[in-house]
Amino acid sequence: MTDKLPAETRILVVDDDPNLLVLLSKMLMRVGVTPTTAETGKQALDLLKNHPPFDLLILDLMLPDIDGLDILAQLRQDTTFDAMPVLILSARAEPDTIKLGLDQGADGYLTKPYLPNTLTSRVRSVLATGRRVE
Repeated sequence: MTDKLPAETRILVVDDDPNLLVLLSKMLMRVGVTPTTAETGKQALDLLKNHPPFDLLILDLMLPDIDGLDILAQLRQDTTFDAMPVLILSARAEPDTIKLGLDQGADGYLTKPYLPNTLTSRVRSVLATGRRVE
């Protein structure tokens, strides 16, 4: 078994910290994927709607323009994105926020800070299992 993901795997990473986007991109490149990145919710929604499909969305909750939970809610109301898993990656570690994210349709929730191996293994897991079935 190879430790690389298929190169054609399309992942969108959304975070308002450009340094973190670079770091996340490097981590994902190590497993064979060059992600698309966005620093705002508006950029993310534009990319999702104008350049689909993505195999996975890695979404921060605290964005400068649109709350990540609002983006998640919009996506889960649009059948175009029914098959796309969402992994929340956020510094918001309160149990109520985690539960809310999962209840609103996220397929995983990882809190910052995290270990690189934890992120890549969670990405692999979410890509392998796809959307959670309620």
